[in-house]
Amino acid sequence: MAGLFSSTVTPTERRRAFRDGLNSGRIQRMPGAFSPLVARAIQEAGFEGVYVSGAVVAADLALPDIGLTTLSEVAHRSSQIARVTDLPVLVDADTGFGEPMSAARTISELEDAGVAGCHLEDQVNPKRCGHLDGKEVVPVELMLRRITAAVNERRDDQFVICARTDAAGVEGIDAAIERAKAYADAGADLIFTEALHTPADFEKFRSAVDVPLLANMTEFGKSDLLSAGQLEELGFNAVIYPVTTLRIAMGQVEEALGEIAATGTQAGWVDRMQHRSRLYELLRYNEYNAFDQQVFTYSADSYQPTFTR
Repeated sequence: MAGLFSSTVTPTERRRAFRDGLNSGRIQRMPGAFSPLVARAIQEAGFEGVYVSGAVVAADLALPDIGLTTLSEVAHRSSQIARVTDLPVLVDADTGFGEPMSAARTISELEDAGVAGCHLEDQVNPKRCGHLDGKEVVPVELMLRRITAAVNERRDDQFVICARTDAAGVEGIDAAIERAKAYADAGADLIFTEALHTPADFEKFRSAVDVPLLANMTEFGKSDLLSAGQLEELGFNAVIYPVTTLRIAMGQVEEALGEIAATGTQAGWVDRMQHRSRLYELLRYNEYNAFDQQVFTYSADSYQPTFTR
């Protein structure tokens, strides 16, 4: 991460690294980042990638995950996150923010944002959280048009287009498997199998589908919380933890605010906070100061502004 203001690893290099990781035999672990600073912490912790959750972008705007966020909001947050990390960034692009032509524009915008890939889902637009009941999925033919439009618009052939299917909770696992095969045939590089329940479900999906697979290990959802090692043994290629960092942060924030409201002081929380020195370390304060000292070389006495009449 040599650059102070942006990663020196190009988007294409990160996309290639993501593809290589998916085919490496080692599961790619991708925690969700609700801010650029969290993305930097994810890289420093040694993970293989960063995930940008649509539910988290919405929650950070105090909105529910029901398709209210816009492409520009998601692309902007994704660009901010991709800028600060060398890791591949995978983005939740919901249904493509519309129908096939909108899905094509989504690919263009997210390529420009510098991310490694995105996933499009087969829910009816506007969508619902994938682990809630009452979801609806579109006909296979419509999802194939979304994927085809996305593939045709892609300019960098390293950009990863992932197809998410929510059909397991609506039509059953067998139908979801058939959809996944069709989506792969249409050009999807990666399949996101949403809301499977047990290890047997994951194993059944893996044995039937011959493309890289992504698992969602979100808390309080339909799926058993399997470890990365378990998922790797089952043959899955990537795993996301979409809302984990936000839930941890907000849980601590609410608890601390309650205590401060009750006691009038944050003193009891000081030992549980990230220390200022660690925050400065993540922010790379020393490197910015060194850069500033190199370029800010004039003194007030020697600087003579030029005035024009």
